[in-house]
Amino acid sequence: MKSRGLLIFGAGSGVFSVIFGAFASHGLKSVLSPYLLGVFETGVHYQFIHTLSVLCCAIMLCLLKNSDENKASKYFSRAAICFMIGIFCFSGSLYLLALTGVKWFGPVTPFGGLCFIVGWIMMMVAAWNMKEVSS
Repeated sequence: MKSRGLLIFGAGSGVFSVIFGAFASHGLKSVLSPYLLGVFETGVHYQFIHTLSVLCCAIMLCLLKNSDENKASKYFSRAAICFMIGIFCFSGSLYLLALTGVKWFGPVTPFGGLCFIVGWIMMMVAAWNMKEVSS
């Protein structure tokens, strides 16, 4: 995936993290039970953390552009994709579960969590494949 697209996704996801967090604090506090509010806030928390991870991958792809580190770039790109899928599946399912109370969104959440885990592993593999820069 191209770094420009990842930066755009990351910036947009950051915007929505803040909007959803404010919505939870101000708009949902009187509507949802404390449990469901916590579910929604967990979605916001994980979305924001993994938004930063997508941005980190984008920055690494920018830094590795025009270098011979194709293997590391490939894994940073894969990590970002996993983080993005995780945001939609994990955070998205928590948002829908909290807002609708429909329980069948629940099984989607672990798949999103698995995507987050795989993304972190891909990031670790990318770092492992980078060449050390000598000073």
